[in-house]
Amino acid sequence: MGTRRRAREAALKILYEMDLSGAGAAECIRAYWDCFDLEAEGDEYAEVLVHGIEAQRDEVDGAIREASTRWRLERMASVDRNVLRIGVYELQSCPDVPARVVIDEAIELAKRYGGEESPAFVNGILDRIARSARANSGEIEEDG
Repeated sequence: MGTRRRAREAALKILYEMDLSGAGAAECIRAYWDCFDLEAEGDEYAEVLVHGIEAQRDEVDGAIREASTRWRLERMASVDRNVLRIGVYELQSCPDVPARVVIDEAIELAKRYGGEESPAFVNGILDRIARSARANSGEIEEDG
């Protein structure tokens, strides 16, 4: 498993804990690293993701709300919601990661940790957000 894939997996688990406990990023990150004796490789990127999502929560959640026409954010499964948050944050704030990689990695997380419908759900939302972001930046034209 690649370093960033491990980091995304750790970030998902930390964000899930934040959702369930209501605790902040710093507390959940510390608890996660205390419980799991993992390789230091990827720790930094996991923390970048979690802190970034916490700091940009309104923008990240706003993008998910806008792209999700049938599901309110609060009604989404916690795993799906947090996989989407990671994907949206990377699409918006990590230009070094290609959109296709972001979406593929999110789908893999959804397959591993989500429900039966999670991969398709995550793919649809993130694809919509990526197309919109690229069209707005002038990188590509939105196909219609």
